Amino acid sequence: MKLANVTVIGGQWGDEGKGKIVDWLASRADVVVRFQGGHNAGHTLVVGNQTYKLSLLPSGIVGGTLSVIGNGVVLDPWALRDEIGRLREQGVEIGPDKLQIADTCPLILPFHRDLDALREDASGAGKIGTTRRGIGPAYEDKVGRRAIRVCDLAHLGELGPQLDRICAHHDALRAGFGQPGIDREALLRELGEVAETVLPYARPVWKTLHEARARGRRILFEGAQGVLLDVDHGTYPFVTSSNTVAGTAAAGTGLGPSAAGFVLGIVKAYTTRVGSGPFPTELEDAVGQRLGERGHEFGTVTGRKRRCGWFDAVLVRQSMAVAGVTGIALTKLDVLDGLDEIRICTGYGLRGETLDHLPAHAADQAAVEPIYEAMPGWPESTAGARSWRQLPAQAIKYIRRIEELIACPVALVSTSPEREDTILVRDPFAH
Repeated sequence: MKLANVTVIGGQWGDEGKGKIVDWLASRADVVVRFQGGHNAGHTLVVGNQTYKLSLLPSGIVGGTLSVIGNGVVLDPWALRDEIGRLREQGVEIGPDKLQIADTCPLILPFHRDLDALREDASGAGKIGTTRRGIGPAYEDKVGRRAIRVCDLAHLGELGPQLDRICAHHDALRAGFGQPGIDREALLRELGEVAETVLPYARPVWKTLHEARARGRRILFEGAQGVLLDVDHGTYPFVTSSNTVAGTAAAGTGLGPSAAGFVLGIVKAYTTRVGSGPFPTELEDAVGQRLGERGHEFGTVTGRKRRCGWFDAVLVRQSMAVAGVTGIALTKLDVLDGLDEIRICTGYGLRGETLDHLPAHAADQAAVEPIYEAMPGWPESTAGARSWRQLPAQAIKYIRRIEELIACPVALVSTSPEREDTILVRDPFAH
């Protein structure tokens, strides 16, 4: 049996239950790697009677698996310090032997958070629902070649030219919003204080990962958000500021694309979305409210209530294609228990046309009408099922229909937040 790496990505708009699945896989991996996003992504892990809320640290950290933050992540050092502190209070040991951070990671700085909020507040009807954590502005500075990176924390005395570049850009933007320029001395002082937290973990992680791969170690790549929030392939402009597809695992870690291995797309048995943007199958009725309540649909990071709707096979099929997904993990099946009828979106109507994909323009995305296929629900409970024989026949039919419509097989089915309540159909690490 050949052991392979696994890349986990969200197949919808994020919040698909990646934390539980990654935690389940991390217990069998040698290394867990975050490769994009920042602390705008949230994972909730339930292990025994303990609940852990992660937003920046890889999910493997709870179980003591070597956890790596790759160069594709934008790192808020203060958020990192706080998250490490919270986990230590819960008894999780975190040291440089268990956590490595790419020394080339760009930093999210206080003025990135400021700019994020100033822009969102001034956008009026153009708001895109940012988490206001500075993710977008930090990625802009990375691409603009003015970012301050983890490795710079060890060379603060030589930061003058880089500060000139970053202040020239941000001071002009801040002035436009009626804000004072960046206080360089205060920034350097704050960076000096937080450097003690970050630098012990700084490493050339590409080297760590290449060595692990050469030794045949199992690497689990952990994506944040979901494919529909990808800056290229998502519902633009209501997207995140990075590429969330599996291919980013290569660029965001320093390993080649062949290292991605089995690509596992996490897909919720219904659909949710946080913030603004199109949502063809959204339910603003009692069923939508029921899904939200039963699924505890509130953001791990923001606490914002998630919008809920029926499973959209059109969107998921599109996600599977652009992200190169090998198999899916279907989560939160138990939330559908007890519904008399369940609907699946199989196509869209747009101005007399029938579409089998989501159009690119935001106005067309907002105008599409879902075409539904109805299926009988099941009165029995699926919560805690760990084998096919424990599932109602109608639940199995629902899963099989999803496989057909999205043209991708099911590898795992999750039936509760508990790690062990998982039906293993195909082992992602063995293929």
